[in-house]
Amino acid sequence: MVNRTATARLKHELAEEAKRLGFAAVGFAPAVDDPLQGARLDQWLEGGHHGSMGWMEDRADVRRGPQAMWPAARSVIALGMSYAPGRDPLALAGEPDKARISVYAQGRDYHDTLKKAAKALARFLVARAAQLELGEVALKVFVDTAPVMEKPLGQAAGLGWQGKHTNLVSRAHGSWLFLGAIYCTLPFEADEPHSDRCGSCRACQDACPTAAFPAPYRLDARRCISYLTIEHKGPVPLEFRKPLGNRIYGCDDCLAVCPWNKFADEAARHRDFAARAELLAPRLAELLALDDAAFRALFSGSPIKRIGRDRFVRNCLYAAGNSADGALRAPVAVLTADPDPVVAEAAAWALAELTAIP
Repeated sequence: MVNRTATARLKHELAEEAKRLGFAAVGFAPAVDDPLQGARLDQWLEGGHHGSMGWMEDRADVRRGPQAMWPAARSVIALGMSYAPGRDPLALAGEPDKARISVYAQGRDYHDTLKKAAKALARFLVARAAQLELGEVALKVFVDTAPVMEKPLGQAAGLGWQGKHTNLVSRAHGSWLFLGAIYCTLPFEADEPHSDRCGSCRACQDACPTAAFPAPYRLDARRCISYLTIEHKGPVPLEFRKPLGNRIYGCDDCLAVCPWNKFADEAARHRDFAARAELLAPRLAELLALDDAAFRALFSGSPIKRIGRDRFVRNCLYAAGNSADGALRAPVAVLTADPDPVVAEAAAWALAELTAIP
């Protein structure tokens, strides 16, 4: 028999501890599978909208929900950590000689910060459960690297709702939350699921440079600039190179135009996610000159490091080709002889674009 009074007390203490550890949002949901979310996942995969992200398909059976992954789970603790930007993410749209890096990648790698805090919260949970004589507690901590659908869980736990751009939207934090989850064997009382507040707004749909939304609440990753610049390993298809503009790592357009961001407070942002000065408006000429060692040094502790120098420079070359900046011809020309064939091809394309300008 579960002591409901002690469990309620622990739930309150967990929420307070989560905030102390740097989480801006915390909510509780029952560890149940949602058949509707499972059906949407199947439809998305069957349409090939995941592109080359085979890991989405490989473990689709356990991605459906908490029970599919771990039948012993009784509750989900959904966690959100703010990375609210200090300036307009679209500010560099009119400066083609500079590179645009997604807000989430301008600070430290969120995987490290979020997982460290989530594990600390998990230890607190186990220790307090023992003190409150709630018996032995088992749990699992997830931060983006497991087949967990954090966004639907965040909505079920009341953190926000999954908007038309498919990301979680919070009334308090806008579109700027990193998400994590703790599956737990204690049956905490669930919070109210969040209702959809998108209404008739379609700002995110209209803002997408590559028309990556075939319908509201549905994303075709194969057309998404974040996918193309981060996950896609080969040459970017020709039809998408011009729409990339000067975006070299990710894209914030659909998030940045969300009206709910007017409520996002920069003060709620975790200190680790403050933008590094050198990543706010880096010059393409300097990025094109990076060799592997310089790339690793510049992006140490950054999520950008995981795509490697070659894919990163490939992206910078597309941006250079879109810049209409004749001063970039020389550094681009050097890269036409790069050992990596994808980089060399991107350089040849960019050089042709730059040669065509008056």
